[in-house]
This record gives sequence, structure tokens and C-alpha cells, in this order.
Amino acid sequence: MNYETLLKMVGTSRDSAMLRYTLARHLSDSGKLAEAQSQLETAVEMNPGYTAAWKELGKVRDQAGNPSGAAQAWQRGVEISQENGDVQAAKEMTVFLKRLQRKS
Repeated sequence: MNYETLLKMVGTSRDSAMLRYTLARHLSDSGKLAEAQSQLETAVEMNPGYTAAWKELGKVRDQAGNPSGAAQAWQRGVEISQENGDVQAAKEMTVFLKRLQRKS
């Protein structure tokens, strides 16, 4: 689906964390990091257990020059991933956190 179609679903009965995540990916790819971050923050509010959204939120915050916000998102994402048994997502976000620490 294209961005405009997805955007029309926001605020309707079809609105969901996955929709917000997908919108955020489109926005991020277009360099609209602040808007992407907002969509991802809404996604994790709608579904706090959505590990992919936590991972993407960390990436967007890091790209936007907010390393502490990125670390916060990834740390929460690791916690959620471990609670959900999503070992791969936890490993990936742990690697992102280590890379972030090395940059500091």
C-alpha cells in the first residue's frame, strides 16, 4: 500500500500499531524522522509488546541524533522481547545498544 492510503486509515477502525509502524517506515525512508518517531511512539503506546516498533523507534531516534532516546527505546525493546520470548529481536537490539555505546 502507498503512504496516502495508509494515512487515510489513521483514526479509523483499521488504525493499529502495525499501521503506525508501516507509516513510520515510509516516513523514515523519506527522511521525515520526526514524523516517523511520532508514529512509532503511537505504535508502542497502542501495543507495548510490539518489539519491531521498539527496534525501529530506536533506529529512528539514533538517525535523528538522539542517542539517549535510541538507547531508551532499545533497552525497553530488549525487555519486551525477553518477556515475549523473541530472542532474535532481543539480540539485535542488544547489538544496537553496544554499537551506540561504542560511538559515545
